[in-house]
Amino acid sequence: MLIRQIFMAVLGISFGFVVSGGVFTVLLSVGLIPRFAGKMHIAKHIFILEEMVVLGTLVGDFASVFSDNAYFGEWILSHDVFGVSLTGTVWSMIGNALMIIFGLFSGIFVGALALAIAEMLDTIPIFSRRIGFRHGLGIAILAVALGKLVGSLIYFTQSVYLYGGV
Repeated sequence: MLIRQIFMAVLGISFGFVVSGGVFTVLLSVGLIPRFAGKMHIAKHIFILEEMVVLGTLVGDFASVFSDNAYFGEWILSHDVFGVSLTGTVWSMIGNALMIIFGLFSGIFVGALALAIAEMLDTIPIFSRRIGFRHGLGIAILAVALGKLVGSLIYFTQSVYLYGGV
């Protein structure tokens, strides 16, 4: 039994290295991190920015793999950190604020990654030339982004993820 667990641990770590190598290769090949550093005018701190991306990935990985240890809310609620009568309300507001911030930054990152990949592959100029789309490309991209925003708001506010339909 011990050999099987060691074998599974080695396989899990190996597969994790392969997947994370692939993710970071995509990030490096599209030049997303240097572009963020250039847009934020912090090119001299690019190493810190890259380390924060790696740290965020590791924290997310550990929180998903060791999910039993990632429930901070249960600990806060069981210990009445903000007082007996306020803990539930305060933690609910803090949790909602954290989820909004996380969702905003995740959406920005995924959108920037998708556009960086599309730009690297020159899909937008090739697509617009093939269909004869000359003017209003910015409006079309904005319409797609707003459509995704409205769709995700409907998805989460109507709890579509729970039932599969509106």
